[in-house]
This record gives sequence, structure tokens and C-alpha cells, in this order.
Amino acid sequence: MRLPLRFQKPFVVEPLGPDDAETMSHVHAEGFARAWGPHEFAELMEQRTVFGYAARKEGDRELLGFVLARLAAGEGEILTIAVKGACRGRGLGWLLMDAVLRALHRERAEALFLEVDENNGPAVRLYRRLGFHVVGQRPRYYRENQGQPTNALVMRRDLS
Repeated sequence: MRLPLRFQKPFVVEPLGPDDAETMSHVHAEGFARAWGPHEFAELMEQRTVFGYAARKEGDRELLGFVLARLAAGEGEILTIAVKGACRGRGLGWLLMDAVLRALHRERAEALFLEVDENNGPAVRLYRRLGFHVVGQRPRYYRENQGQPTNALVMRRDLS
């Protein structure tokens, strides 16, 4: 009998590397109707203002989730966050966001922004638990897999 993921090896969160771009695109495709390609991830990670973290099982190189963020002019922005479908609901999103928040605190950033599909209940709940609040909305910003437009919530967390 195979144990559920939450009872297996502990997770580690570590900085993303250039070798992760291909796998990032596969994980991203599981959660987004318009998935980013490996070249897009590679180009982003080459930018000096962009940083990110990978979630893996301890001792295993398999990418279970990741987050990419940017820091510019004292403000952070989550560019994207994705967790493999089979691993969702096990705290990986929280671990990844915590790593970004810690990095931004070290850099003395003032705020962190993100956009999230208003219909993504688990993500919205996670961000609210992490202290984010809605500061705006982008109408018809996302597309569901069926092509229907959905709104993006713009959320902010003060860090100072």
C-alpha cells in the first residue's frame, strides 16, 4: 500500500535552477489554460530581478511545485505559482509562498502583489490566510479551459 503524499518524505523548498524550465512548463500546464513554455521560463529566470523556488520531496529531484517572483523598486510580484495536480492540498503552495515572503523580508521589500483567478477558491483562501487582501480586479483577464473569460483579483500583502 502506498502512503498518501503528506505521510511520505518531508518536502524541501530550494531555489529554482535553469535546468528546471522544462519541468516547470509541464507543472504549469496542469493548472493553467494558457501554459508557459520552457523558453518563457528560461528567459524569465535569466532576468536579475526574477527569483523562484522549487518544492520537492527530500532526496528527490522531481519538481512537485514552484513559484516565480520578481522584486523591483521595493515591491514584489508573484509571476506564477503552480503545484502538480496530485500534490495539491498538501501545503506546498504555502511552503512556496513562505519562501518568497522570507526572501522579500530579507530584501526589505514593502509589499507583495499577485493576481489570481477569482474562481480559484483554494488559491484565494491560501492568499487570504497569508495576509493578502483584494486591491483591484482585472475583468476577463483569465480564460478557463472551456474558453470562458474569468476575472482576476489583484491582491496585496504589506511587508513593512
